[in-house]
Parts: sequence; structure tokens; C-alpha cells
Amino acid sequence: MAAYFALAFTPIEAGLLGLMVILAGIFFHERTLRHRAESRLEKGIQELGRLLSTDAQAGQLLSQRVKALVDLDLGSRLDVLEADISVLGTVTRQVAEAVSDLENAHAATASKDDGTTSPKKPEASEGPKAPTVALADVRRLIEGGQLVHHTQSIVTLPQRKLYAFEMIPRLRLDDGKLADPPDYMPYRNKDGATVVRRVDRICAEQAIAIVRRARTIQDPVHMLVPLTATSLDNAVAVDQLLTLLAANRAVCPDLMFALEYQDWDELDTKRGAALDRIVEQGVGIAIRDAQSLRLDFAKLSARGVKMISANATTFLESPAKLSDFHSADINDYVKRFGIALCMEQVRNDQQILALLDDGIGLAQGPGIAKVGPIRHDLREDEKEEMPKRAAR
Repeated sequence: MAAYFALAFTPIEAGLLGLMVILAGIFFHERTLRHRAESRLEKGIQELGRLLSTDAQAGQLLSQRVKALVDLDLGSRLDVLEADISVLGTVTRQVAEAVSDLENAHAATASKDDGTTSPKKPEASEGPKAPTVALADVRRLIEGGQLVHHTQSIVTLPQRKLYAFEMIPRLRLDDGKLADPPDYMPYRNKDGATVVRRVDRICAEQAIAIVRRARTIQDPVHMLVPLTATSLDNAVAVDQLLTLLAANRAVCPDLMFALEYQDWDELDTKRGAALDRIVEQGVGIAIRDAQSLRLDFAKLSARGVKMISANATTFLESPAKLSDFHSADINDYVKRFGIALCMEQVRNDQQILALLDDGIGLAQGPGIAKVGPIRHDLREDEKEEMPKRAAR
């Protein structure tokens, strides 16, 4: 209409112009819609790309976690869990049996008439064995260098490889016979304490000399050295021992001081502090002839205990006297705290086979190796010079 009236177009020309304008508008509108759709599609593709990238990262992280889980060695953890479950089952069974025995005993006691039976008197406990060698003779013989240091081997089962030597100080009497410690060690009273402390000091010096010689020939050995509560009670004796250990720090990891179970059980604050100072030098502690394995092994490990020994006959014939655990479980339980369990006084091969069935790893006794002189290559060239120097 604008072309017809304003530009003087003919009706036909104005109609054609209007049609062309309409077609151009439609074309530009279609281009605008297509561009808008392409923009939306491009944004959608970009968003999809970001989502795929996020999924790829999540998949990679999941793959890494799966690979880490596959690489984990769960065998040892499963073994520990199985051992714990077995121990718990054994303890539960033993508790049930103990409760049943108590109930039966209570029922039997209730059925008896009052006053018809009298309780048995407890058996008198045997006191310490009296030494057969007089104290004066012991002093004289030690001064004369007649303290002989024999050893008894502690071996691993079943290979029977040497694990350590336990030092057994023997006294050579005037007639040439050898007296074991129970036969000549005096009572720990005022008169005998000096002798006991001197024997401990001589044993420590001799053990250090043996360990040094073993390292010199490139065949290191572990040595158990006797230590008594009498030495721990005396500040001078403790200081001398600490000085000796400090001067021989290189061989301290090969030494373990062996305390009797009774001495360990009677440790007071003073003795405990002295023992802690000794452990700080790098030596270990061994508890001999344990009368019970109902112990806090975590606390023992923290105090430096590396080995505990118990009587093999008692362990095999009456295990309930030593522990509430099953005999096949106690060794694995103790080992978890870094403590080795050793059965001493093994007398024959039958006991060795029974200990193997119970998983015991260390053994000692006359059925394995008797007490005797140490290996020739670890002896001193001079006859008993170290005991003489220590005695002086």
C-alpha cells in the first residue's frame, strides 16, 4: 500500500513488492530461529561435555580405589581376625565349663550334712633350697676365679636353630666338681647379698665379652644373663651395671637380662625404676619360670620384656594352671605383643612333638641341649681371665 500510494507503483508492482517483503521477513525470521536453536544446542553440548568430564573423573577415582582395594593384602588381617574369633570361642567355652563345674561343686557341697567333713589343710609350700656350699667357701672360690660360665641353648622349633644362649654360672669346687646356682648361691640376706651382686656383675661382663667375640667372627648370638632383685635393690650395683652397658652400647641389643618370675612379681617402685634405666640402654628383659601367663602382655612389652619362659611339663599336662587360653592359641596371642614364648625343661621328643602341635616356637631343656661349656670359638684365649678381673 505504501508503494502504490507513495511511490506511484502499479497495483501489480505494489503486490509483487509486498510479496517480496513478506518472503524476506519470513527468511530472516527463520534464520533467527535457526541461530537461536543452534545456540541452545551448542550450550547443551557444552553442558553434556562437562557432565561427561565429571563422570570420567569420578570413574578414574573409582578405578583408583578399586585398584587400591585389589592391591591390599587382607590375608594377614583375616588371619588375625580368625585367631581372635578362635580365642574368643575358646574363652567362652572355658568360661561355660568353669561355671558348670562351680554349679556342680556348689550342689555337691549343699547336699552334704553340716559338720560331717573338715576341710583339708593346705600343703605346706616348700621353702627355698638351702645352699650346700658355705658362704665363706663361695667367696673364696669366686675370689680365686673358680666361677665358670656355662650355657644352655634356646632353639627354634621345628628347625632347632639356635635362638639364644642362657648363661648358667657354675662354681668349681675344690674337688673339681661343678655346683649349680641353687647349690652355692647364698640366701639374699645381709651377708649373702654382696656375693649375689658380685655374681650378677661377673655374668654381665662375661656375657658382653662373649657377644663381642661373636660379632668379631661375624656370627652374632643372643645371650640371656641372670639378674636378681638383690642387684636392683643396690644403687651402687645398678650404677656399675649401667656404666658397663653404656661402654658397650653396640652389643646391648644382643643381651637380655633374665629375672625369675618371683623377682618380677615382687618389683617395687625402686626396683622398677632401676630396671627401666637398664632397659633404656637397649637391652631386653626375659622372665624365667613363669608360674602364670595371665599377664598384661602389652604392659610387659612396654617395660622391655622380650621373652617369657614357662615349664613345658606344666604347660602340656595342666595348661589351665598357666593360662585361660587354649594351649594352641597362647603362643600367637603373646607373639602379637612382640614377646617370644619359650618352654623350658623340655625332656624328651614326645614333649617336643606336643609343643609343635600347640604352635610353640622356642624350647629349652635337657631333651634339646644340656648345660655345658660355650662353643670353643666364643671362649677366651686366657683361662677365665674375665671372671677374675670382675671378682677383683
